[in-house]
Amino acid sequence: MSSNPDGELQNASASTQDAPKPPIEPIHLPTIEEIRGQDIWNNCAVRSVVSGVMGGGLGLFMGLFLGALDNPIMQDEMTGRQQLVYQAKQMGRRSWSSCKAFAIMGFIFSASECVIEKARAKHDITNTVVAGCVTGGSISARGGPKAACAGCAGFAAFSVVIEKFLERHS
Repeated sequence: MSSNPDGELQNASASTQDAPKPPIEPIHLPTIEEIRGQDIWNNCAVRSVVSGVMGGGLGLFMGLFLGALDNPIMQDEMTGRQQLVYQAKQMGRRSWSSCKAFAIMGFIFSASECVIEKARAKHDITNTVVAGCVTGGSISARGGPKAACAGCAGFAAFSVVIEKFLERHS
């Protein structure tokens, strides 16, 4: 048996050229239902209500979890049933409070970001910064102007950190 290096070289180059190419998929236009769905989701009212509901759900679960961690002050003097009732009431109060806070926060942030994005006709991080400032300022406005400014700056900075972490804007 004789070895033919030229033949092996031809076989190796032929096998690399015969490698299967991925099929090219044709471009398909969106259907009417997809276009309607996008139009509905691009409505600022729909987007902000959905964000408010989702924020409320997140707040509800966080309140349930954090409410379960509260220990009664007079735990040694309470019976097991009293502790259970106290714990359930605390979980209910905490979950409802967190639900309202997160719902309002999600609603305000989403609505302000959507309105700013539509007004500027751009999708960039500036929208997030301004929406964060509006949200933080409006949530902490009851504390006065200093609190509103601190809330504005804090929530805007937090929004930028989250955006950079998620890398939504390129």
